[in-house]
Amino acid sequence: MSIEVPFDIGDLMLLRKLTFALAVASASVGVAAEGRKSLADKHGPAGIMGDHLHEPGEWMVEYKFMLMSMEDNLIGKDKVSDAEAIGPPGMPAGINVDGVMTNAGAAPTNMTMEMHMLHVMYGYNEDVTLYSMLMLPSLTMDHIRGDMNPAGRGSSFTTHNSGFGDTSFGALLRMYSDECQDWIANLGCSVPTGDIYRESTIPTGGAASQALPYPMRLGSGTFNFKPGLTYKRFGEWWSLGYQFQTDLPIGRNYRGYSVGDEFRFNSWTSVLLTDNWAVSLRGEHLWRTAFDGEDPATANMVIATNVEDFRGGYWYNIGIGTQFMKAGHYFNFEFVPTVAQDLDGIQLESDYSVIASWSKAW
Repeated sequence: MSIEVPFDIGDLMLLRKLTFALAVASASVGVAAEGRKSLADKHGPAGIMGDHLHEPGEWMVEYKFMLMSMEDNLIGKDKVSDAEAIGPPGMPAGINVDGVMTNAGAAPTNMTMEMHMLHVMYGYNEDVTLYSMLMLPSLTMDHIRGDMNPAGRGSSFTTHNSGFGDTSFGALLRMYSDECQDWIANLGCSVPTGDIYRESTIPTGGAASQALPYPMRLGSGTFNFKPGLTYKRFGEWWSLGYQFQTDLPIGRNYRGYSVGDEFRFNSWTSVLLTDNWAVSLRGEHLWRTAFDGEDPATANMVIATNVEDFRGGYWYNIGIGTQFMKAGHYFNFEFVPTVAQDLDGIQLESDYSVIASWSKAW
């Protein structure tokens, strides 16, 4: 399933103009120059992290939930059917993509990823805020079996994996700040607390135990460096932001591989409807590179999700969100459809994400 979006990427500026027009029609915003950064758009949209600092000695606790849905297979930009993904009957090598024979044992048909996140921030001083985040992913993937599967071609199965993911922590540094703008550097990293190797007999119908493929693993298995940079500007009834964030694995894990480098560039506009309520529009460019190395337990001919060269690509997402404050509590929500993608090899198509959070500072 794919989400049909009634606009092209080129219409993003038009949507932003409409969002601004919505704010002009709202006469209930009373904004003083002093305290402008304390209104409902003080945080970025729900899909943004590391975009604000706290006062010295101030704590913030946040719970964030994300649901991502993927369905159907793409080769580059082109959709293929489930039957095409496992190849025609009698062709045990499966589909030939970029010279690599894949999906002889099974092909994924859809995947749901749920992520529970606990985020803690502490204002160390005027210019430094420390943070840490615990992650609890829950991964479910449906498949259809191919000719080389002992359980027989065409039958379906589901695998599931959940537990602790990698743990992130770091520091946000104020590079420059005045009444209407902020420059913030993010010196972050993650440690490999997520399990990266589990086996299951479900794919073969109990005939043999196999390692779960890469997308079903809970962490990277490596220490990752995660530097980033954020710029925010506040107007009388609007704000905007730009953020470049990276996720760079250091070396290879104990299974002999490292996940791909990740680069995200986000831009967003928020509009105040009242002092305590804002709406936002966000555009996200996401690039991932192929994996480096390989896990010897991931046989490439069995399933495309084992192929290290098939883990990269480009995605463009649009986030439509709202932010609301009430009695010291901060609520943030976004619906994020994927409107363009170009994948390396054959991979599941990303459809949409839903992101919601609650936070409180004291």
